Amino acid sequence: MRLKPYPQREGKRVWLSEDELQTVIDEAEDNRQMIAFLLAGRCGLRRCEIVQITPADVVETPTGTHLRVWEDVAKQEHYREPPVPDQLATYIDAHTDAAGIAPDEPIVDVTAKTVYRWVQRAAERLQAQSGDRGWSFLDVHDLRRTWGTNLLEQGVLPSVVMDWGGWEDWETFRNHYLGEFSPEAIRRERGKVTYLEGDISRESEIVHPGATTVGTK
Repeated sequence: MRLKPYPQREGKRVWLSEDELQTVIDEAEDNRQMIAFLLAGRCGLRRCEIVQITPADVVETPTGTHLRVWEDVAKQEHYREPPVPDQLATYIDAHTDAAGIAPDEPIVDVTAKTVYRWVQRAAERLQAQSGDRGWSFLDVHDLRRTWGTNLLEQGVLPSVVMDWGGWEDWETFRNHYLGEFSPEAIRRERGKVTYLEGDISRESEIVHPGATTVGTK
């Protein structure tokens, strides 16, 4: 987990490792929560978008399964199509069939505030289990943040990530995503620095304060 203060308000931005993100997803208490967590952490949806997605918005295209996301449902503007993992598509199909959800009805039929509380409660449980205070800062948007950063680290072009995530302001995207790294990336790069890992060479002499070294003649 990586934390960074917000520049102009209290709290911290959070970047999760892949294992930590999966841990959050595993904390879902039912199918609706599971789908909500996956929509945020695997598709990059904002909490207000999570509660608007319908079965009809899950579409098959020549490039695979995608979501049709309208950032402004009323005006039908700022449209984007992030890709959908097979796992999420399976959950959505099973849930809509079992719950009898119509094609034009919300899959996660709750308020955006409820989704926020779901993530908050999951984070509280994880903090209680691990003792890591960092979980107390986790918000729904941090799942989206983790998603965007993860795509970049897997080599997806920044322009494609911006398109999938609905980021139009290059300056904001660059400052908040291109300059940030996940724990996996930091661990990988740290591993390239030889003196940060393992024991110092036996040939190296450690001189303690006050010790006298004897030279050879």
